[in-house]
Amino acid sequence: MSAVISGREQVFAGILLTSVGYFLFSLQDAAIKLMVVGFSVWQILLFRSATVVAIAMAIGGRKAVADAANSPVLVAMLLRSFVILAAWLCFYTAARDLQLAELTTIYFAAPIIVTILSVWLLKEVVPPVRWVAVVTGFVGVFIACNPLAIGLSLPVLMVLAAAALWGFSIVLIRKIALGERTLVQLLLNNGFFLVIAGVPTLFVWQTPSLPELALLVGTGICGGLAQFCLFEGMRKAEASVVAPFEYTSLVWSFVLGFLIWGDVPRPGVVIGAVLIFSAGLMIILSERRRG
Repeated sequence: MSAVISGREQVFAGILLTSVGYFLFSLQDAAIKLMVVGFSVWQILLFRSATVVAIAMAIGGRKAVADAANSPVLVAMLLRSFVILAAWLCFYTAARDLQLAELTTIYFAAPIIVTILSVWLLKEVVPPVRWVAVVTGFVGVFIACNPLAIGLSLPVLMVLAAAALWGFSIVLIRKIALGERTLVQLLLNNGFFLVIAGVPTLFVWQTPSLPELALLVGTGICGGLAQFCLFEGMRKAEASVVAPFEYTSLVWSFVLGFLIWGDVPRPGVVIGAVLIFSAGLMIILSERRRG
């Protein structure tokens, strides 16, 4: 009985951590939106990665660096970093031709892709209630964004590719999290992006003021904490369990949009938010019953 309770608490801890992680990612995105007016995305990525690497090295010291260099998941981590970079490039290339609502709706096909891949690659058994939760969350996103009929164009295909790549990266996170500690994952993941972002930043460098530097470093801290929560959450709960909770980041984006830029949510956003939270509640209640 205690083992069952312990397992259930593990799952709830995974749900809580991933939910906090997606909130922090939304906070990070809001900060990036504030900064992209004066800085390139490459420079922001460089500062974020450098901040996370510095904190991870300060905590783990030389041992963490040695463990990262000799990690058994080094190749898998590099693969995941390339996948995330490809998703990022597809998403922001398509962003020039699509509205934000259209981008968001298509991109949030990712949790469905995660659930499908978790069955295929991780051999997870996905109960019907999880499928219902994923679809319910996507319907909530669709209503909240109120997308136009946009057809099947190259930008749409690029966003779908970004969603598929991100979904694949989430499955890789779950697979890697079971074989490597989170601190090493943070070092490898952000070390890769530090190198990749370094070259283009040389050509687009803008010297930040002291407040801008504080915001850049703060974004890095926020992004690092978000990654930590996501990696730890994936270690504790199955990918198909936490996948629908990615939808909560849409709700946070609307909340932050109102608080920072004064964007007033439409009635459809409220309805969509209710459906999104209902999807998460389905997962929590189903896990309690399984326990």
